[in-house]
Amino acid sequence: MSEFKLPTEIVDLPSQGKLYASDSPLAEGKIEMKYMTAKEEDILTNQAYIRDGIVLDKLLQSLIVTKFNYSDLLIGDKNAIMVAARILGYGKDYKFNYASEEQVVDLSQIEPLPLTDEVKKAESNEFSFTLPSSENTVTFKLLTHKDEKKIEQELKGLSKINKKSSPIVTTRLKHQILSVNGEDELPKVREFVDNFLLAQDSRALREEIKRIGPDVDLTFFPEGSDRRVDIPIGLSFFWPDI
Repeated sequence: MSEFKLPTEIVDLPSQGKLYASDSPLAEGKIEMKYMTAKEEDILTNQAYIRDGIVLDKLLQSLIVTKFNYSDLLIGDKNAIMVAARILGYGKDYKFNYASEEQVVDLSQIEPLPLTDEVKKAESNEFSFTLPSSENTVTFKLLTHKDEKKIEQELKGLSKINKKSSPIVTTRLKHQILSVNGEDELPKVREFVDNFLLAQDSRALREEIKRIGPDVDLTFFPEGSDRRVDIPIGLSFFWPDI
């Protein structure tokens, strides 16, 4: 019996492999992915995965050929893999409604954002920033898939304690900030975020994190507009028949 083979593609990571350990396959700055099959369509329709919010991760893990620790993925690199998965599964044309009009975006034209000098020069996933109002100096990291899962679990736990509470901003910052003025003990960092982080500084820090983080440009020009807006990633992204 002849051997069946699946076509694969090489996907470039926006991070170019920076910030990963030198012995990680991700340090190469690219991974190999296979085309979507009926098996992956089963994953996309798995109600248990959908209910638990893990369907996208199960899909990507099934499509990735390169062997590495999925938890180590930077979020920006994961976004690039998500776009590649959509192209390999259902083609490059993504149709959706925006402002009551149908739009079509060519996903193959999505480019990585320019890598910042901070990332190019970084020796690890750790960056320094002086808060503009308080002048406190913080070190922070860019979030990985593992970090995102920890944040999700913490937010779920907090919602069980107080259903009206939704501390998304502070919870994310508690997982991103590594030290404040050289103090790196976790309780001290969390106390700073809860009680001493000014709103202006919080916003400035989040903007700095967004500026530095490797990612893909998930924006487009709507028909008749000269202003870029975010591409809505809805159900039709991986369920185009909906």
